[in-house]
Amino acid sequence: MSQTLPVGAVLRERYEIIDLVGQGGMGAVYQADDLRLRGRMCAVKEILPELISAPGMEEQAHEQFYREASILARLDHPNLPKVSDFFEQDGREYLVMDFVPGQDLRHLVDEARRHDSFLPEESVLTWAIQLCDALTYLHTQDQPVLHRDIKPSNIKLTPRGVVKLVDFGLVKLVQPDESRTVTVVQGRGTVAYTPLEQYGGDTGHTDIRSDIYSLGATLYHLLTNQPPADAKQRFLKPGSLIPPRDINPRVSPSIERAILAAIAQHPDDRPATVEDFRAILLAVHVPQPTAGAPSVWTPRSIWRELVASHRALVVTVVALTITALLVTLLAPPLP
Repeated sequence: MSQTLPVGAVLRERYEIIDLVGQGGMGAVYQADDLRLRGRMCAVKEILPELISAPGMEEQAHEQFYREASILARLDHPNLPKVSDFFEQDGREYLVMDFVPGQDLRHLVDEARRHDSFLPEESVLTWAIQLCDALTYLHTQDQPVLHRDIKPSNIKLTPRGVVKLVDFGLVKLVQPDESRTVTVVQGRGTVAYTPLEQYGGDTGHTDIRSDIYSLGATLYHLLTNQPPADAKQRFLKPGSLIPPRDINPRVSPSIERAILAAIAQHPDDRPATVEDFRAILLAVHVPQPTAGAPSVWTPRSIWRELVASHRALVVTVVALTITALLVTLLAPPLP
């Protein structure tokens, strides 16, 4: 493990290290004081180039970091920390972001488990909607941005009740031809939240449905106090995935169906977009599928489920529409 920066170290004559927030195989994250804007706390993510590039490819990795960090710096969304600076110093790359106060969701779910309880579904659903907003924003950029490491410990809950998706360590930018993606920092994510197609690292084809898988696995963990069986285990041992309601009976059937759709093994069996996933997540009283029915979710199937769950209202609207048409057609002509 590389040596971390000491408390009091100053980067770029501006960022004074206050504390080590976290450390991993790709580098470290620090809390720092912005000496130019007194009172402003930032998070400084340190990236070790020797861990993200093959021998002889250091210069290419350096250029790629600057190119893609500049794109991250242009992102602006209330559920994402703002990237305000990026630079290289002493052979290491740094991203400077807003410091997000509060606890991460991994801490909250661990607390619930220790008290032999579950997080309220209403709270988890509120957080899920905010995360959907953030991912829709990322995925609909001119050059779509993939996060690729969504998990409870990468989601902060602020004192105001806003969740922020932090740690852009494995961000990918989708190329216009969609034939490949490039990575700011190479990596494969965290096993329990990583879809099978992402196990290949940069050789595997990932797209927005990979983030949808990670989001679904994260919601599974938040509602059951345990992560789902990982994708490789499910591939080798079919049936190893325990449905969320078997662990926490208070999970709504519609929420369970949304989660299971999101963590389908094959990308084609997942919702195609985050907005499709949100529609499934917010559907209520969705009928259970018949035995053997495929778990493929499309906009047409979503509308079919919504109509089925509100049949009485639909019948009333149709009857009123037909009545209005008949009155119009049978009314005597005006003199």
